[in-house]
Amino acid sequence: MKRSLFAAMAAFLGFAVAVSGGGELWKGENLKRVQITGKVLCQDCSHGWNEWAHGATPIKGSKVAVTCLDSRRRVVYYGSDETDEKGDFNFPVDLCRYAGDHSKAIRPEGCSVRLVSSPEDACNVMTDFGGGRSGARLVRPSHVYPGSLKYTVGPFFFTSPMCEEPDTSDIGGS
Repeated sequence: MKRSLFAAMAAFLGFAVAVSGGGELWKGENLKRVQITGKVLCQDCSHGWNEWAHGATPIKGSKVAVTCLDSRRRVVYYGSDETDEKGDFNFPVDLCRYAGDHSKAIRPEGCSVRLVSSPEDACNVMTDFGGGRSGARLVRPSHVYPGSLKYTVGPFFFTSPMCEEPDTSDIGGS
């Protein structure tokens, strides 16, 4: 009895994985829009380890940007947003862009999100935690809705100028 129950469960699981395309149901869906969300925080290195690691504070008015490329690595979408008082940002991106008489389809996996600027002089040095400086790619959605996906990236961090690593590539003179 246990063996047949186990076999039935294994067969059902195999069928579910095969039908879902390996658990990626959203890839076959006819999507119209994606939401891209995240958070921007200030990390202060002048405090002790606990405060630095766990005491990051939200930055209101930080600017983040989304850039989407097509299969030929041409920009088909660029947008920016500012964070709210909690340091949160939220981009709605329509996946069909119109340019003149024709439209361009945007693939979410061709998009990346990165830091642009901070309004705070005391915390305006970009870090690459979470891909904030180099750009975080949209890999797997955090939520799947009918006709829409939500991607969550980050959190991204700025730090103070005193925490910035000095450029030592030109030491020794030339």
